[in-house]
Amino acid sequence: MMEKDGVMEQNTVNVGIGFATGRKNFANVAKTYAENWCESGLTNQKNISLNLFVAYDLKYKNTKTADYTNLDKRVTDMLDDPFFISEPVMKKEASVLVSRGIISKYEAELLFGTGYAKKRNAILYFAIKSKMDYLLYVDDDEYPMAAVKTPDGLMWKGQQVLAMHLSHIVNADITHGYHCGYVSPIPQIQFNNILKEADLRLFIETISNDIISWDSIKQKMQDGGVTYCDENIINSNVPVEVPEINGAKFISGSNLFINLKSANKLYPFYNPPGARGEDTFLSTCLSDTKVLKVPCYAFHDGFSTYQHLLCGTLPAKLKPICAGRPEIDERFYRACVGWIRYKPLLLYITEPNEYASEIKQMKKNLNEVLPKVCCYFNRNDFMGLLSELNTYSDHVSEHYKMFEITKSAWTKVVAYLQNINAPYSKSAYALIPQGKTFESRGTV
Repeated sequence: MMEKDGVMEQNTVNVGIGFATGRKNFANVAKTYAENWCESGLTNQKNISLNLFVAYDLKYKNTKTADYTNLDKRVTDMLDDPFFISEPVMKKEASVLVSRGIISKYEAELLFGTGYAKKRNAILYFAIKSKMDYLLYVDDDEYPMAAVKTPDGLMWKGQQVLAMHLSHIVNADITHGYHCGYVSPIPQIQFNNILKEADLRLFIETISNDIISWDSIKQKMQDGGVTYCDENIINSNVPVEVPEINGAKFISGSNLFINLKSANKLYPFYNPPGARGEDTFLSTCLSDTKVLKVPCYAFHDGFSTYQHLLCGTLPAKLKPICAGRPEIDERFYRACVGWIRYKPLLLYITEPNEYASEIKQMKKNLNEVLPKVCCYFNRNDFMGLLSELNTYSDHVSEHYKMFEITKSAWTKVVAYLQNINAPYSKSAYALIPQGKTFESRGTV
C-alpha cells in the first residue's frame, strides 16, 4: 500500500495488530478480525498499512506452528505483512541484543523470556522495529461484537474495534475499550449458611485489585456471571479519560491500542514469576500518559464455549456461569491464585506506606474466610492461597526490583531501536508465505 521502490511512503499509517496466543482456534479469530477490518472500510484505505504480529506458544495447548501460520488467503491479502514470532526467533533476537551490549542476559530474560507478558513484549519489540505507528493488542478468545441485554432478549452488535481506536488515538497515548461476555471468572453463587454474601465479598475484596468493586461483581452474578454491553456507551461515540488511582491508570490487556510514536511513553509488560497482572503493572507506569477508554466492546469467550460466534451463529441467550461445574470452579480457583500472587507487588507500588498493614489485614481476612470457601466449593486447595500470599509478600521487594530492572532494560532497547531507525522497507520484511515462520532478517 502506497509503496515506492520497496519503501513505504511517509504519509502511510502503519498499524500493527498483535496476538499473544496459544490456542488452535487462532486462525479463525484472525479471519473474523480481518473481515471486521474489511467491513469497517480500513482495508480500502490506501494510506493504512495493516500488519499482523503473532507471538505463539506451542506448549500451552499442544499446538503446532501451522495452527498459527496457515492463515486464510483472504486474511493475508488484507495484510501488508504477517510476522510470526516463535520462541526460537525471540531468543535469537534477544541474543543479538545481549551480544551487542544493549542489555544483559538477565535483562533479556526479564523482557523476552517465557510467559504471557514476555510474548506481549516480543510483539511490542517487533512492532517498533518494523516501524509501526500504532499497535492493537487482541486476545484470541475475544471477538469484535457486543452482547446487549434488552427486554425482548439478547441483541448482538458488531464492533469496529480497530477503526474506533484509530479515530481516537490522535488525542491519546493509549486507548482501550470495554469487554462483555464472560469477563469475570467469578461464578454465580447461591449463598447459604456455609458461604454468605458478606463472606464472598470479604474474599473477593481481599484478593482482587482496586478496580473490582463488589457492586459490579454482584450485578454480574445476578446476570448469571455474564457482563452485558451498555448500549448507551456504544451509542455515545464519546471516549472517557481514564483517572489515576493510587498512581495507576487501569487498562485492559486486550482491546488495547498503543501510540508508538512517543518512545518515552512506551513501557514493557511485567508480572511476578508465575503470576499474571501484566496489564495491571503496565497501568502503574502511566501517570504521564494520556489514556482514553473508547466506546467499543469485545466479547470475551472466557470458557471457549462460543466459538460458533465466529461462524455467524448468534445465541439467543448466554448460559449462566454456575459454581459446581468442574471447569468453572477450576477457572475461578486459577484466577484466585493469579490475583493473590500479584496483589502484594501491586500494593507495594501503589500503597507503599500502608503495605505492611494491608498485607496483615489480608492474612487475617483469608484465615477467616478460606475455610468457608473450601467447604462451599468442596476444594481444600483454596487454603493454599494463604501460603501463596505468604510467599509472594515475602519476595515482594525482589519482585519490585525485577520490575524496575525490566523497565530500565526496556528503555535501553527502545533507545537502541531508535538509533538504528531507518525507512520501513519491505525488502527487509518480506511477506511471509503461508506455513513459514518469521526469521529475523535485516540488521538488528
